[in-house]
Amino acid sequence: MAVLLGGPVVFVCPNCTSELVLDEVPGKPVLHPCRGLVGLMAPMVRQGVNCKVEAVERDDYEGRDLAHRDGEGRVVMAIETTRDDGTDRIVLVPTAVVSRDEYLAFKESR
Repeated sequence: MAVLLGGPVVFVCPNCTSELVLDEVPGKPVLHPCRGLVGLMAPMVRQGVNCKVEAVERDDYEGRDLAHRDGEGRVVMAIETTRDDGTDRIVLVPTAVVSRDEYLAFKESR
């Protein structure tokens, strides 16, 4: 049987000066409003991890969707973390907008 000794875990942001100390590693990403990414909720990484965290701009048709925007108004579709051992992506799904008449017409066409 092995005994794992824990201690404080330090999370940092590679884009700003945010730092967070936790007693244990959470089972989900640690997010914060990042000043380096103009206010987007971005993941923090364990101190010492060599990585890059970037906003991925949406480059397709936006239409009437309610898309996520950064503090400068750019439409963002994801936050991507690239490390030596792989890439993680948090997808920011837009909210579709439809009128009642459009919905009823669609429902009747089925």
